[in-house]
Amino acid sequence: MAGLRLIVGLGNPGAEHLRTRHNAGFWFVDALAAGQGERFGFDGKLHGETCKLRIGGESVWSLKPATFMNKSGIAVASALRYYKIAPEECLVAHDDLDLPAGTVRLKFDGGHGGQNGLRDIITHLGHGKFHRLRIGIGHPGHRDQVTSWVLGRPSAKDEDAMLDGVARAMDVLPLAVDGQFEKAMQQLHTAGNR
Repeated sequence: MAGLRLIVGLGNPGAEHLRTRHNAGFWFVDALAAGQGERFGFDGKLHGETCKLRIGGESVWSLKPATFMNKSGIAVASALRYYKIAPEECLVAHDDLDLPAGTVRLKFDGGHGGQNGLRDIITHLGHGKFHRLRIGIGHPGHRDQVTSWVLGRPSAKDEDAMLDGVARAMDVLPLAVDGQFEKAMQQLHTAGNR
């Protein structure tokens, strides 16, 4: 399978959303860029902020949509077209209610699981054939509390767990960029995942 050429982090723009659970995808790509001393810059034609990274010796684009979460597909579809990247060469990092805080999972294809960013990307692409990095944020216990949960800040304990998950995902990213997804999954899914 082809490796990765585009890594997208999902989140909502604006300082007030910075440390919320819903912005876990931004946490991931921000950590990648910070680790290389790179900064994101706004690109109007791509409806988001972009940054070029070197991962495992490969050059990879990173994207943070500047639209709100439920309109993420506009930026993702624009970037895939502009850079001439196939959807299966794209990894989308996003928050996931179905995983405990700190658990991270790689996955290819599938539905949106109620995640509005994924839902919009699938709508724009017409399919779900792209890689996902699911960053667990836990579940509030009742569906009526989901909106305030995802838009709220995690506890210090959950935030530490999520950041630990992000760090573990960064460790296996060179394998995924190289197209070794099975190996990346195996390492990630067994490495200290609670």
